[in-house]
Amino acid sequence: MIEISVCIGSSCHIKGSYKVIKSLQELIARYSMDDQVDLKASFCLGHCADGVVIKVGDRYINSVNPQNVESFFRTFILESE
Repeated sequence: MIEISVCIGSSCHIKGSYKVIKSLQELIARYSMDDQVDLKASFCLGHCADGVVIKVGDRYINSVNPQNVESFFRTFILESE
């Protein structure tokens, strides 16, 4: 199971974290990964200046946004399988 936590703290919220979550939900469905991915919202992940922060397992990925979320998904989720 791949665990993805998306920061929804104040800074990330302003930078589009809810749009990122919506896009991730759509990507997970598109690739039929509902049973492989656990998507969660998380309050502050501690990298507030770096845009929307996502934690995949023990790794933090900074500066994810609605424009690059699909690229993030391909690199860190699809290619990590």
